[in-house]
Amino acid sequence: MAQAVARHLGHQAESAGTHPGEFIAANAIKVTSDIGIEMDGQSPKSVDDIDATGFDRIISMGCGVECPALPIDEDWGLDDPVGRGEEIYRETLRDIMGRIDSLEEETDA
Repeated sequence: MAQAVARHLGHQAESAGTHPGEFIAANAIKVTSDIGIEMDGQSPKSVDDIDATGFDRIISMGCGVECPALPIDEDWGLDDPVGRGEEIYRETLRDIMGRIDSLEEETDA
């Protein structure tokens, strides 16, 4: 969801996980689509497959993840909504949007 939101707002973004699933969660696709953000072309990727060069900041969504292959600049401490209800996905999406807005405000300052 973070990748879709960031790209929708005009940022270059990639998303990856330490244990990626086989497909994007249906609730993630639904809640982003409900607000006009599509996840077309996205698929689960491993952090081991991400080239960290060229990004201004690398942010972990949560769970205290440590990725030796990626220099994490910030951890947002979000709970993973996988396997939970649609409303939890909506809450997570709102949190992600607010945090991306805060990043934009930092950049503008």
